[in-house]
Amino acid sequence: MAAVHAQAPARPLKPVTIALGTQVVNVTYPWLTLPIALGYWKEEGYDVKVVTVGGSLQGIQQMVAGGVEFAQVNSTGLIQANTDNNVAVRGLMGTGVIDWGIGVTQDGPIKSVTDLKGKKIGIFSLGTGGVPLLKGYLRSNGIDPDKDVQIIATGAGAPALEALKSDRVQALMFWGSALTGFQNAGTPLRVLYAPAWRALPDFTFATMQKTIDADPAMVEAISRGAAKATLFAWTNPDCARRIHWKNFPSTKPTGADEATLAKWDLALLNTQLDTMKAAHTMNGGKLIGAMDPAAYGRMQDFMQGEGLIKRTVPVESMLYLKPGFVEAINRFDRQAVIDAAKACKNV
Repeated sequence: MAAVHAQAPARPLKPVTIALGTQVVNVTYPWLTLPIALGYWKEEGYDVKVVTVGGSLQGIQQMVAGGVEFAQVNSTGLIQANTDNNVAVRGLMGTGVIDWGIGVTQDGPIKSVTDLKGKKIGIFSLGTGGVPLLKGYLRSNGIDPDKDVQIIATGAGAPALEALKSDRVQALMFWGSALTGFQNAGTPLRVLYAPAWRALPDFTFATMQKTIDADPAMVEAISRGAAKATLFAWTNPDCARRIHWKNFPSTKPTGADEATLAKWDLALLNTQLDTMKAAHTMNGGKLIGAMDPAAYGRMQDFMQGEGLIKRTVPVESMLYLKPGFVEAINRFDRQAVIDAAKACKNV
C-alpha cells in the first residue's frame, strides 16, 4: 500500500497590478502580456493583472494613490514627475526609444523634411509629447514650426488616416505602431524622422521608490518576468502573436481574413520589437532592461531645451540603478526561454 504524504498548501499568489496607458492591451506590449500568458509571474509567486489608463500621467497618479504597483510610462512622464512634480517615480527597465516619425504618402511629392514647408501636419493631439519633437526637427531643418507649417490635431486611427488621404493634412506625426497601423490599412508611407530620436529613451517600466523600499523582491521578480518575455518575443515574434491571440482573444483585430489579420498584428509587433531592440542597443546591448543614465540625460536636456520642464535633477536619482539589480532580472535560463519560443507549443 502506497504511503500518502500530506502536501504543504501552496503559498497564495500575491496580487499585483500594472497600469498601461492605452485603450486596448494589444499585441504590442509583449513584456507585459506574455508573462501572464506563459505563467512567468505565477512561477515567481504573483498574480498580475494589467489595467488600461489614459496615459503615463494617469499611470503615475495611480501609483501615487496606491491603486497599482507598477506602470508603463513614457520617459517624458518619468522625467517630469521627478523634476517639476517632485514625485519619487523610478525607472526599472528601459523598453523603448523614441520611435515617432512623420508619415507621408509613399508616392507623394514630399521626399524630405524640407518639403514640409507650407504643409499641414496632423498629430494625435496638440498636447502630446510628439509636438516638441516635431517642432525641434523642423527648426533644425530651417523650418519655423509656428509660421511655415500648420500642426493640426487629427485624433488617432481612421480619422487621422482619412485626413491624410483627403489631403486635409499632407503628413502625419505619430509613434511607430500607429504609422504601421496606417500602412496595414492600405496606405504605404514614407517615414521621415530625426536620427537623434532613436538615441532617446521612451517606454520605461516604472514603480515608486516606496514600492522598492517596501518589497524589493517583488520589484525584482516582476521585472524578471518582463525580461524573460522580452527574450521570448524577440526569439519568435509570430509565436508571441499567436499566444497573445489565444490568451487575449478580445484584442484580436477584425475586418479581414485570418492570414491578413495575422500579417497586420505581426507587423505591429515587429515595429514594437524594433524599438525595444534599439533601446537594448542604446543601453549597452547586453542585459535586457538595462538603462543608460546618459540616454535619460539626453532626454532631460531635450525637455529642458524645449521648455517642457523647469528644472533638472541628477539622472541617476530617477532610475533604479542598485548594483546587481539588472543582473538579477536577467538571471534566468535564457536557453530554456529561447527553446520554448522556437518550439511554440500549445498554441
